Amino acid sequence: MSKIAIMTDSASDIPRELEEKYGIDILPFQLVVDGQSYTERVDFTNEQYYEMLAGAKDIPKTSQVTMTRFLEKFCFYADEGYDDVIYVAINSAGSSTYSAACMAAKALRDERPESALRVHVVDSHTYSMTYGWHVCEAARKVQAGADVPSVVQYLEDAFSRMEVMLSMYTLRFVKKSGRVSAAAAFAGELLGLRPIINMVDDTTATVAKVRGDNSVMPGLVEQAKKRMTDGSPYLVGGTDEGNIKMLAKLCKKEFGRAPEGTFLLGAAVATNTGPNAVAIVYEGEPRPR
Repeated sequence: MSKIAIMTDSASDIPRELEEKYGIDILPFQLVVDGQSYTERVDFTNEQYYEMLAGAKDIPKTSQVTMTRFLEKFCFYADEGYDDVIYVAINSAGSSTYSAACMAAKALRDERPESALRVHVVDSHTYSMTYGWHVCEAARKVQAGADVPSVVQYLEDAFSRMEVMLSMYTLRFVKKSGRVSAAAAFAGELLGLRPIINMVDDTTATVAKVRGDNSVMPGLVEQAKKRMTDGSPYLVGGTDEGNIKMLAKLCKKEFGRAPEGTFLLGAAVATNTGPNAVAIVYEGEPRPR
């Protein structure tokens, strides 16, 4: 039977229990918060990071997973006699991590010329459990005996449909991180407006603005309902367990079915959204690649 490893990075936000259940190898991002270096999933919990983020003087900086780190991992799997490694990357448009993995895969031929290890690098074109969800399913398929081509094809097909509907209760962090202009963020705060943001591949668009915190969740559900395919499975995530439960309950009522699961945004993603975000992950219409 083929030995196949499933790898991803910590921006996938895969919960610890699923990481362990499916034997997924998750490479962590490095972050610098007010001059102090940290490793995601090692040095703090998600909840601890939200507190750090809220109190940070400056927006923390994240570093890509380096080519050297990828090469070390690929060499390890080659030395352990693996046949294939499937690595699923954070959106290549938002991070150089995908490119680093591709370069490491090429460098493996020089480092281990005798190895027959095949490395498959898949660009998720997205963030958080929008791809972490499917990394878990890919690992489940491998455990069930699926072959590599079918698993890679599954991932490519899934990522051509995935979308996120996102909002946050304060624009202070997206203003600082540059995700929206300072003027737009200031006006939004002043008027009590909250953006409903649709994330599709490399495009982020504000599809609606709602007034006041109480309108955020209904606004998310309304916009997601417009774009999700009939019967689409979905996930609910955010940075607060209470808000996640409330949004999941509202989604169940409006969509007629419960979410497949819930998740907390990890440090790499929450750095850009801030510690006051909620999101719905779902399937939209397939997009050509």
